[in-house]
Amino acid sequence: MTDSKKQHWISNRQERAWVYIALVLAAAIVAWGVWTIYQYPSPTFHTKDFKGVFKDQGSIARIALFVVLGHYVILYLFQKGVFNRSDALKKWMAALSRLLRKLHTPAAILAIALILLHAVGAFLYEFELEYEYVSGLLALLALLPVPIFGLLRYRKLDKKWHLRLGLAFAVLFLAHSFL
Repeated sequence: MTDSKKQHWISNRQERAWVYIALVLAAAIVAWGVWTIYQYPSPTFHTKDFKGVFKDQGSIARIALFVVLGHYVILYLFQKGVFNRSDALKKWMAALSRLLRKLHTPAAILAIALILLHAVGAFLYEFELEYEYVSGLLALLALLPVPIFGLLRYRKLDKKWHLRLGLAFAVLFLAHSFL
């Protein structure tokens, strides 16, 4: 018999552990969110109290998404040579970039869990053909394939779709959040 090791999607053992922890936390967040929504009687879905619950989930997801996108912003600034003038700033930003890279996948997993709860709450509250709802729906549709292509990135099979769809989601997310 041959001694073959099981090949994981994520080859880095430490990163794989953080992803598993994030998946467990995301499952707990979704279970807690569904239980919370279940506690509301259906007539209260159209009240300001219920709207506050799912808006809070979206606000927390926004913070996690800034962590996810922060790594790419710092890399872009390095490519443009913004940090070439100051060695101290360059070292600090490089360290921050490494930290944000480690947090990218776990933060994204947690953000997706919160975004799904936010979307469910928004649909239960109401859906109208207004900018706020349509921009959120478009952002959600752009987000759905991003984690799939993120998994394919670990096998170098995604042909930059993770980055392209992630940027499309980021633009739609920022438009939904701030406009």
